[in-house]
Amino acid sequence: MVAERLRSGLERVRRGLADECGQGTTEYAILVGVLVVIAIVAIIAFRDRVSSLWQAIADGINSL
Repeated sequence: MVAERLRSGLERVRRGLADECGQGTTEYAILVGVLVVIAIVAIIAFRDRVSSLWQAIADGINSL
């Protein structure tokens, strides 16, 4: 009876751990998505400065 309870408890713990692995992956995917959106918004907000910086970099490389 004790062994059966122990096995049942271990099975529940194993299932619980398996469920949390997917949760961690989902959290990382959401975090990456939020960071991508922030990067896109920043590029759009500072479009003129990014464009001039990009042009300055290109001119510097071409002058080598």
